[in-house]
Amino acid sequence: MTSSELATPVPRLGDLEFWKRPPAERDAAFRRLRQTGGPLFFDEPPMAFIPKGRGFHALVRHADVAEASRRPDVFSSEPNTTSIADMPGPMSRYFGSLINMDDPRHARLRRIVSRAFTPKMLAGTLQDVQTQAEGIVDELAARGGGDFVTDVAARLPVQVICDMMGVPAEQRAFVVRRANLVLAGFDSEYLGMDVDGLERKPFVKRFLLRGNVAVRYLRAGRALHSMAMNLAKQRRTHPRDDLTTRLVTANVDGEHLTDQELGSFFILLLVAGSETTRNALAHGLHLLTTHPEQRALLLEDFDGRIDGAIEEIVRYATPVIAFRRTVTCDHEMHGVQLHKGDKVVLYYNSANRDEDVFTDPDAFDITRSPNPHLGFGGPGPHFCLGAHLARREISVMFRELFTRLPELRSTAEPDRLLSTLINGIKHLPCRT
Repeated sequence: MTSSELATPVPRLGDLEFWKRPPAERDAAFRRLRQTGGPLFFDEPPMAFIPKGRGFHALVRHADVAEASRRPDVFSSEPNTTSIADMPGPMSRYFGSLINMDDPRHARLRRIVSRAFTPKMLAGTLQDVQTQAEGIVDELAARGGGDFVTDVAARLPVQVICDMMGVPAEQRAFVVRRANLVLAGFDSEYLGMDVDGLERKPFVKRFLLRGNVAVRYLRAGRALHSMAMNLAKQRRTHPRDDLTTRLVTANVDGEHLTDQELGSFFILLLVAGSETTRNALAHGLHLLTTHPEQRALLLEDFDGRIDGAIEEIVRYATPVIAFRRTVTCDHEMHGVQLHKGDKVVLYYNSANRDEDVFTDPDAFDITRSPNPHLGFGGPGPHFCLGAHLARREISVMFRELFTRLPELRSTAEPDRLLSTLINGIKHLPCRT
């Protein structure tokens, strides 16, 4: 079935205009999609310099997203997962890492990377989370408030990852700016250019704008990739006690990371390792502000309820909206025939509101149990490697915030990122 055949039409998921709509309207549209019973087919949005694709099937039910996640033999992560369009060669050079691989390449790279994550390194990282959180809250308390995203939520995960990798302090602002660009979607603020109303612009201007967007992504990826490879070169001659040194020296059965692989892994670690934490913290503060009864429950028994609160924040907000897969062979799903080469998009935000799995799914309930959300990805080889660290960062930061600043609240609606991939918050005013 195509989206145009629905009795009640919904906006095309490939259109930017759909993602500008308020979250409640988008949730309602996905609710209607879940009621159709099978994957729906949507037109693919045009991209500059890339031939328009045939379209994609949207997987919106929890069971379907979980099935696609655990069946990489049918639903492949290659050639890429983070965009509906296939990435041009230059982009895949910088952004092609574990997330865009299947076995045996995925297994090989994961084995090498896992060897670098020693218990000693992980223990040091967890202590670093505490130290960084304390310093960030010190500054917020001294100011009495500010922008919770830029002052708190965005700082913690990037500082932790940069410490892990051994990135010099003077390069961290550079890292944050480039990371924002990589995940800018079509947001004018992060891109530094006006892309509002893109689809309504004349063809030539639309083409040029899309081209400029692609160039900015490419430059951001190249800059981060080059920085990581330069750091790796330094560590080969001057090793230190950091993750970069362990990655360049990791050797598994005679195999090691190439410079290309290390650069791409750094981008993945930086982007994937920061966005879930950053946006879960921002959404979390706003949700606990707008649901005072849930905030009271948490503060009444923080130790007993913080784990459940984190899972519910990640389910409710779903920081990563969707990833793509490519069908490797003909496959039937709920009477819909998928063919080899078809694109499918796994909508985690919809799966996490599936009425067949979650009672009253639109309610924010930190005591929800069970809570089998897919906010860290579905079951299978691509379940988020950093889920444990993300949970730790969120827990430590909220403990610091609510222990020392119990009156902390957001004071306005979030300024949201325009993206089809990330449910991001760019700015969130707060006061203590």
